[in-house]
Amino acid sequence: MSPKIKAMLASYGRSFLAAAIAVNATGNNDPKSIVIAALAATLPVALRAINPKDPAFGIAAKIATDLLAKAAAPKKKAK
Repeated sequence: MSPKIKAMLASYGRSFLAAAIAVNATGNNDPKSIVIAALAATLPVALRAINPKDPAFGIAAKIATDLLAKAAAPKKKAK
């Protein structure tokens, strides 16, 4: 696993855990509420993943850019 993917997964984990703890600390012990809040906390990390200008996590955008560049590359003509 690449260091970028490890860093992104660690960021998702920290966001998820912090939100779960925060909701639980308010006295709301409903598991559904805790999970929903924790999942919502991962949205900023997901947005970073699709941002092509994000130097840390712009993975999805890089993959898409590479695929588009490959598709747009001029093809060699057969003789």
